[in-house]
Amino acid sequence: MIWLSFVVRMTLFAVGLMWPAGTWLWWEAWVLVGLWTVYGLVMMIYLLRNDPALLLERLKLIPLQKEQKVWDKVLMLLFFIASIGLYLLPGFDVMRYEWSDPLPLWIRVTAMLVHVPCLILLVWIMRENTYLSQVVKIDKKRGHKVITTGPYALVRHPMYTVAIILLFAVPLALGSRFALIISLFLTVLLIIRTYLEDRTLHAELDGYPEYAKQTTYRLIPGIW
Repeated sequence: MIWLSFVVRMTLFAVGLMWPAGTWLWWEAWVLVGLWTVYGLVMMIYLLRNDPALLLERLKLIPLQKEQKVWDKVLMLLFFIASIGLYLLPGFDVMRYEWSDPLPLWIRVTAMLVHVPCLILLVWIMRENTYLSQVVKIDKKRGHKVITTGPYALVRHPMYTVAIILLFAVPLALGSRFALIISLFLTVLLIIRTYLEDRTLHAELDGYPEYAKQTTYRLIPGIW
């Protein structure tokens, strides 16, 4: 079932890009499908061997759970819906209807290359943090504790830092100018979530206030 879920996800990802484009002959989209497929395979194999509990948590399709904060349910529902548009809009924009000229080739290629270190960072983050749920909650069943190693020694929410970069890298790689509007909206949602999640962890997770004093920045070292 786990591997079937992965195949279904990647198939939907490919169809979500190609169907709006009206063609399968879109090399930029296939590069993204390839990058995310390789990342997914690496993570599946690693987590199956080393952290199956985290794998099951990350495979949940819709980020809504009973233990989740109400504000997080609202934010993640908005994020889930808008993120669908992030993958559908580029095909309509640059391929089917040509609403805008594709971004220059060097921008598209650079955005593809940016995916590589970002996806490697995601592997590192998941390796360090077994409590990396899709929703904001204190996972008492699994003995939730503060993670201070690896990228968590640099910022308190490295997953969101990488996610924000990728939110812009995806439409840039596909050459879509209009999809960047959705990227901006999703980034605002993530920044709001970062602030509220950080406040929740301060109040409910033992040791987090002390960790926050040591690692002072939430997303970007030296800025915030």
